[in-house]
Amino acid sequence: MPCTKAEAEAIAEDVGELAELEPAPVLMTSEPDPARPEEWRLDAYFEDEPDAAGLALLKSLAPSAAGAEPIMERIEEQDWVTLSQQGLEPIRAGRFFVHTPAHRSAVPADAVALEIDAGRAFGTGQHETTTGCLLALERMRGEGLSFDNILDLGTGTGLLAFATMKLWPAAKAAASDIDPVSIEVAQENAGINDVKLGSAPGELELAVAPGLEHDRLVARAPYDLIIANILAGPLIDLAASVAAALAPGARLILAGLLDTQAEPVAAAYRRQGLTISFTVERGEWPTLAMHKG
Repeated sequence: MPCTKAEAEAIAEDVGELAELEPAPVLMTSEPDPARPEEWRLDAYFEDEPDAAGLALLKSLAPSAAGAEPIMERIEEQDWVTLSQQGLEPIRAGRFFVHTPAHRSAVPADAVALEIDAGRAFGTGQHETTTGCLLALERMRGEGLSFDNILDLGTGTGLLAFATMKLWPAAKAAASDIDPVSIEVAQENAGINDVKLGSAPGELELAVAPGLEHDRLVARAPYDLIIANILAGPLIDLAASVAAALAPGARLILAGLLDTQAEPVAAAYRRQGLTISFTVERGEWPTLAMHKG
């Protein structure tokens, strides 16, 4: 069904009540005609034929298409996840090559490959915020920075946590998300990407938690690198707790915000003693790299 570019970007961050369906549909947005950059398309892949309530939730994601009925088509059951990912082209961000299983054979010889199955959670590298975070990590590594204790806050599929462990393999890392399904997906993707799970150096510990509200996340602090690719509102709300969990001199990467939201988010963290080190610009989606003290 049709949607606007703004609606597609919002869908990439939050699908609302559709995420609560069991099983949740897989959503894919695309730009059918580059000559019409504001006219996008939303495809939804349901395991079974959606009922009226499911269709109503789908239509609520694209209010600009009010009055337009989704075009429904039945596909073979074994193909629905593969088809939903056909439009997800690999992303090259610095040394990283992020791809779905469909592009496993296309990995360049000089790349650090991260395979992410986008079927049940967000964070495939397709969105500019995730790519911006990867480029920020790449820049920090290029500047000679090294980290020993890392947290990926709001991990989604685990992608950014995996990337940090490829850059700093001796570090301890943790990844958390408020959504239990995301943590299940991150655990599966860790196995695919040869990331060891655990709490020792070189291992990744996973936790279901809102913000930093988990005993293990508190016990592991202070961190010398935190990545938070979520949304502007939660980033502002979490400023005090995130800053308190950072060691002196630690680094912070913030993403999930529009360029119009960058200053309010940065101001919330400046009030906690952090300073912007650099910004990665990806269209309307800046990534803020900050340091404490």
